[in-house]
Amino acid sequence: MKILDSFLSLFKAPLSKGISRPSNGYHFSTINKSLTLRHVDVGSCNGCEIEIASAFNPIYDAGRFGVALTASPRHADGLLVTGVVTQNMVDPLIKTFDATPNPKIVIACGDCAISGNLFKNGYGVKGPVSEVLNVDVSIMGCPPHPIDIVDTLRAIADPK
Repeated sequence: MKILDSFLSLFKAPLSKGISRPSNGYHFSTINKSLTLRHVDVGSCNGCEIEIASAFNPIYDAGRFGVALTASPRHADGLLVTGVVTQNMVDPLIKTFDATPNPKIVIACGDCAISGNLFKNGYGVKGPVSEVLNVDVSIMGCPPHPIDIVDTLRAIADPK
């Protein structure tokens, strides 16, 4: 019942108040009510990917708020990064970031992307996303609930 109440609250709740404004001069107002993201998995357990897929399914439907995923970073407004950054994914992450047009936003999704979580000191691990790129927005949780993902993306796409 709690999940149903949380889902229904999406329709009447104000946008997230916990979203921090980035320090790199990026302004959310440049998004203009739509947000296209390139998802990059840099070493996750796939828990966050399952929740991201759920956020875009017909039940939570992030698309109704103007949010979409794209296969090309050249068509994206930013990156949605999941997982702890492994050594072999540092270069692909930087190349994907460089291929994304300016202005761009980097969203760290999940505790591994934010802090490294359990894998922080693992062999072959570089660390959290913030050690490779400047992170603008973080979505906490292991894995984050689809409602939290949709609410955060909605707040970025329409920051009123």
